[in-house]
Amino acid sequence: MGLKGFVEGGIASIVAGCSTHPLDLIKVRMQLQGEAAAAAAAPQPAQALRPALAFHAGAQTMALPHHHHDIPVPKKPGPLAVGAQILRAEGPAGLFSGVSATMLRQTLYSTTRMGLYDILKTRWTKENGGVLPLHRKIAAGLVAGGVGAAVGNPADVAMVRMQADGRLPLAERRNYRGVGDAIGRMARDEGVRSLWRGSSLTVNRAMIVTASQLATYDQAKEAILARRGPGADGLATHVAASFTAGIVAAAASNPVDVVKTRMMNMKVAPGAPPPYAGAVDCALRTVRSEGPMALYKGFIPTVMRQGPFTVVLFVTLEQVRKVFKGVEF
Repeated sequence: MGLKGFVEGGIASIVAGCSTHPLDLIKVRMQLQGEAAAAAAAPQPAQALRPALAFHAGAQTMALPHHHHDIPVPKKPGPLAVGAQILRAEGPAGLFSGVSATMLRQTLYSTTRMGLYDILKTRWTKENGGVLPLHRKIAAGLVAGGVGAAVGNPADVAMVRMQADGRLPLAERRNYRGVGDAIGRMARDEGVRSLWRGSSLTVNRAMIVTASQLATYDQAKEAILARRGPGADGLATHVAASFTAGIVAAAASNPVDVVKTRMMNMKVAPGAPPPYAGAVDCALRTVRSEGPMALYKGFIPTVMRQGPFTVVLFVTLEQVRKVFKGVEF
């Protein structure tokens, strides 16, 4: 097997990642909606509260307290509105903010997970008499996803920050020149450990995504071919199996993805405590301030991105495999 599975998976992943980058950018921006508002809505100290009106009546002072009225929460913009906001504020190039980090991430993370999954699947299939049950596919995906995420986490952090930069006020933007500048400045200003910020979440998400995505694709493809015969191994089968895999992966990974995005994007001032104490704290505070469905923020763009990404990934992978058929390296 050697490097072949890594090369095939890497080429397909880079093509898929770059072609669906604008959808991933919209997803990240939507996942960060409400974060600043939640911080601003934190309870104020009691001594800061003053009466709305005070007047003297002889020796006594009378005060009329504030009357608090519920202010309607503005409706959060949907994926199309977020995309339009990016175009208006940042221009067409804004939809590709952080694409260099996406390329690096796919080169490190996806190449590793795709190649390792292929190796484990091939080895375990031979050991199991030519058939690999679903639970073994899931196990291969969990291992491959975890290793790939650990390798690619610095690029993942850089990608999230570069994608989120455009939503910040001009004075607070990081203005990274590229993925190399982002990684270098993080290591210099925040320490090398900052490159693995949220790595536990990245690993957990990658294990979930890889296990659900790759195992579902293989299982769905096998089911279609078992019903329609080997002659059905073509574009229609690849699209159907890959889109199914994309929906399953999106549903399984979105809550972890929301927490991961917020952890990676948080700013930590020198000497100040971080906004979130950890992944669990981030999840709990998100649910308390924004409700349980906040963990599924960005789900529609996640499906809109994960579906096309997975389709492009596996359709490209099948074509690349045809090109390299009979070639071993």
